[in-house]
Amino acid sequence: MLKGLIVLLMIALVVTLGAGLYFLMIDQGDVKKTRLVNSLRVRVGIAGTLMALIAYGVATGQLGHQSPWDARTPSASAE
Repeated sequence: MLKGLIVLLMIALVVTLGAGLYFLMIDQGDVKKTRLVNSLRVRVGIAGTLMALIAYGVATGQLGHQSPWDARTPSASAE
């Protein structure tokens, strides 16, 4: 569930980035059109939500890492 939300937010970031590029090309610097700024606001909000969601996942233990080079060696006291 949490990983699915993270993927959806990342896709939403890419979509708003594309929308911002589109608005930048179409508006051509017209100061009366604020679609580019609104797209940036939405993107910043999504990025903040994404960072908070990742921090929540790490804090609760739902997100972690499984990198082989960071494997913990068994301690000598466990034997």
